[in-house]
Amino acid sequence: MSKDNKRLRIFVKRFVNPILRNVAHSAHGPFALLRHVGRSSGKTYEIPIMVWRLEDGFMIVLTYGRKVDWLRNLQAAGQGSLRWHKQEFILQNPEFMDEKSALSVLPPLIKQVLRTRGTHEFVKFSSLSVS
Repeated sequence: MSKDNKRLRIFVKRFVNPILRNVAHSAHGPFALLRHVGRSSGKTYEIPIMVWRLEDGFMIVLTYGRKVDWLRNLQAAGQGSLRWHKQEFILQNPEFMDEKSALSVLPPLIKQVLRTRGTHEFVKFSSLSVS
């Protein structure tokens, strides 16, 4: 990971995520709270994240690539949970998506930002509503 990318992740974790946690509690927009359990620690983590609804689940843009801890934790556990639009979901079966299919789900502004950042990786999850 580049030094700039590491600095950005630290900034987002310390300053942006606390704000986004509050936004994720609303019933509007793409923000959700993703819960996962650490592979080694067994600790439960909760992070704000942008998701897009699919017919059978959710899609997440991998802005930091495939090796992020939350994704590796979900892959190891086989599932996690998501609070989106005041509803709870179980996320299962993470699968990487091809870029063309993933971009078809996204709004134009998000597509433009991703092109600028050079982000081309996406993951989808099947979901079950629990609320």
